[in-house]
Amino acid sequence: MVAYNAGMHFKDVYQTKDTTFSFEFFPPKTGNGWTVLEEAISKLVPLNPDFVSVTYGAGGSTRDRTHELVLKLQENQMLDPIPHLTCVEHTKQEIQQILERYAQAGVSNILALRGDVPVDSSVKNPFEHFAHAADLVGTIKEFNHSGIHADSRGFGISVAGFPEGHPETPNTLTQMDHLKAKVDMGADVIFTQLFFDNNAFFDWRERCTLAGIDVPIVAGIMPIVSMQGLNRMADLAAGTRFPASLLRALERGQDDPESVRRIGTHWATEQCLDLLDKGVSGIHFYTLNKSEATLEIFKTLGMKSV
Repeated sequence: MVAYNAGMHFKDVYQTKDTTFSFEFFPPKTGNGWTVLEEAISKLVPLNPDFVSVTYGAGGSTRDRTHELVLKLQENQMLDPIPHLTCVEHTKQEIQQILERYAQAGVSNILALRGDVPVDSSVKNPFEHFAHAADLVGTIKEFNHSGIHADSRGFGISVAGFPEGHPETPNTLTQMDHLKAKVDMGADVIFTQLFFDNNAFFDWRERCTLAGIDVPIVAGIMPIVSMQGLNRMADLAAGTRFPASLLRALERGQDDPESVRRIGTHWATEQCLDLLDKGVSGIHFYTLNKSEATLEIFKTLGMKSV
């Protein structure tokens, strides 16, 4: 395999930048999906994001598509990809092989997640080898000491954070313990699940500080562009709070798709302005492989393309 040029390790990025901007994509399942994604990427590349993450599901074909997209982005040097990697249905040997592949390709950073079990899974214990994301972080850290990666520090490691809680762990003190364990195991950065209530994020960020978590925390933002999208978010991001003022505005415009798109994009823009004013370490846009809302937000924020 040809070794491609590496991107920047998380530690280098956050030593040189006060705030990062990044996007998330998912690997398409169809040829038309790839066309839509490639069009979105072509429009977002000029915004010069610091990195982009690529989602990862359970199952061979889904995982292969993730590897394909990550290596394509890395090879073309269009964007600096951060592949997601999960605990679900993986052995330590499989994780080792994936890390070796990414190291050879010059990938600089990984997003380590526990992951969700697919609804059609027949595996008796999908978390047999990695019970928690902290275990996966530990394995990546072990790999980093192997000297296989061209960067002597190995991969930069990011993990997920849940400002409004995680449905599988109702005890918020235990949730914070889990997050601290991931950081103590070697995580360099935290990316949050999407949220619509900045006050919840700021309170959670302060609780992270009280718990001794001192790594950069990147806020996850997903603009609402349709009522269907709103309902999908409610299903996918269980526990996410939708403020009454946001729901009231969406209700007023629900019969006009363009009004819903404008309301959702405006809300996300106001979130970003508030986050930037209060010193957020980064903003990570969940794009759903589309560019319009993100481009509009960047324009309103006064961000310049390259």
